[in-house]
Amino acid sequence: MYMTREVPTGILGFPVTPFNDEGKVDEQAYRTIVNFLLDSRLEAIFVACGAGEYHSLNTKEYELLIDLTKSVVEDRVPIYTGVGGNIQEALQRAEISEQYGVDGYLIMPPYLIYGSQEGIYQYFSTIANHTPLKAIVYHRDNAIMNLDTVERLSEIPQVVGFKDGVGNMDTNIELTETIGKGLSWLNGMPMAEVTMPAYIPLGFTSYSSAISNYIPHISRKYYNALLKNDHQTIHEIYQDVILPINRIRRQGKGYAISLIKAGMEIVGLPVNSQNVRPPITPIKKEHYEELKKILTLALEKYPREAIEL
Repeated sequence: MYMTREVPTGILGFPVTPFNDEGKVDEQAYRTIVNFLLDSRLEAIFVACGAGEYHSLNTKEYELLIDLTKSVVEDRVPIYTGVGGNIQEALQRAEISEQYGVDGYLIMPPYLIYGSQEGIYQYFSTIANHTPLKAIVYHRDNAIMNLDTVERLSEIPQVVGFKDGVGNMDTNIELTETIGKGLSWLNGMPMAEVTMPAYIPLGFTSYSSAISNYIPHISRKYYNALLKNDHQTIHEIYQDVILPINRIRRQGKGYAISLIKAGMEIVGLPVNSQNVRPPITPIKKEHYEELKKILTLALEKYPREAIEL
């Protein structure tokens, strides 16, 4: 049943959920978005996770997004879903994910409560054991785990990966040196391109990329440069793209999502950047114009057709 404990390596796609002006999921726009990610050769699709505004989706919408993703992907890349928050809802959505035959799910932190290490273990293990699907535990916010907890979780056959959204390198070194290939390691830091050079030597082989929703070819060029130790290219992309965008991202709460939608709208994808769900708000006009300027210059210097995906 558990053929491998590995998860996809490389750049992982986390599509947003586009909403129309009536606040409903825009199905055609979502199909276009997933096709764009597939055409960009991203290694997996993680549907209805943080970037997809999981926090605001009802169960019907959740099923719709999985169904749309399955119909577009057609087994070309692995599909993972997001589950978490309210544990009963998480278990229900794990069952839905199994019914749709996805490859696995990312278990996001529990709703609101800061539990003990035993409580965090019980939360992740209960969800992971609920189906035979692969499970990736998300280390962040109110689900920060110590070595003992991660080691216990790694003994569960379904738990195949650990996604770090904290950035404590002491902890990451301890985990990877102790557990090693017992898990796959994913960089889930906000705008992971910023920190990926520090993660690769530890054995982190993949990351969730916000900018791959709108400039995936530049993220690919950057990642290839990292693997080749091409420091000049890394430096240029840092200065031209990654750091300027990250400076905008830090300007507002919720920008981790709304900035993605703005970038997608700017490059011509069918996303209305104003259509986000509370508590997320659209980015400010001045930040939108700043992002537009960055992307215009970036696309001139790094045209999509000139970069091998």
